[in-house]
Amino acid sequence: MSVRVLLADDHALMRAGFRLILDSAADIEVIGEAATGEEAVRLAHERAPDVICMDVQMPGGGGLAATREIVADPALQCAVVIVTTFDRDDYLFEALEAGASGFLLKNAAPEDLQSAVRVAAAGDALLAPEVTRRVIARFAAAPAPQPAPTTDLTDRESEVLRLMAQAMSNAEIAAHLVIGEATVKTHVSNVLLKLGVRDRVAAVVYAYRHGLA
Repeated sequence: MSVRVLLADDHALMRAGFRLILDSAADIEVIGEAATGEEAVRLAHERAPDVICMDVQMPGGGGLAATREIVADPALQCAVVIVTTFDRDDYLFEALEAGASGFLLKNAAPEDLQSAVRVAAAGDALLAPEVTRRVIARFAAAPAPQPAPTTDLTDRESEVLRLMAQAMSNAEIAAHLVIGEATVKTHVSNVLLKLGVRDRVAAVVYAYRHGLA
């Protein structure tokens, strides 16, 4: 089945370019376009996309506010990938706090956009190494980590979480621990469930915030 994508950007030319890139992939289908944050929220309910490619600066509340609303709504099961022109830390961390599953700059290669959509649709969102370094730097400069609530993570799950925080993919974690990739996926799912977070990005932020990485 194709990954159903909603494009949210206030520039029609940008949406047209994204549509061309994504529709050229056999496994991705653009099912709608929004020019405002409010329209993105409405179309998310009406068309039930798997992934929303969301700009930050848009009329109607903007992309970050729309992301918060979409992620917080249990009726919506779509992932949000922030796609922006602005390489700014405040946007990056607001996007992560809002629940975005990825953060991509508009100067990325076309195949990176396709890859980000596939990764987000699989629920296997992964911070790029350069973004992970910025997350680490931010929390390293912050006051002492907040004590983590009791999570009941097993030793293996804690180890997997630490490797996730190093921007390792499931395949890399499997190779590092000399276990099967399917086993890693099970551990990752358990980590997300026990931490009460939506995806890997949120898990990484949680790990650094609470000193678990």
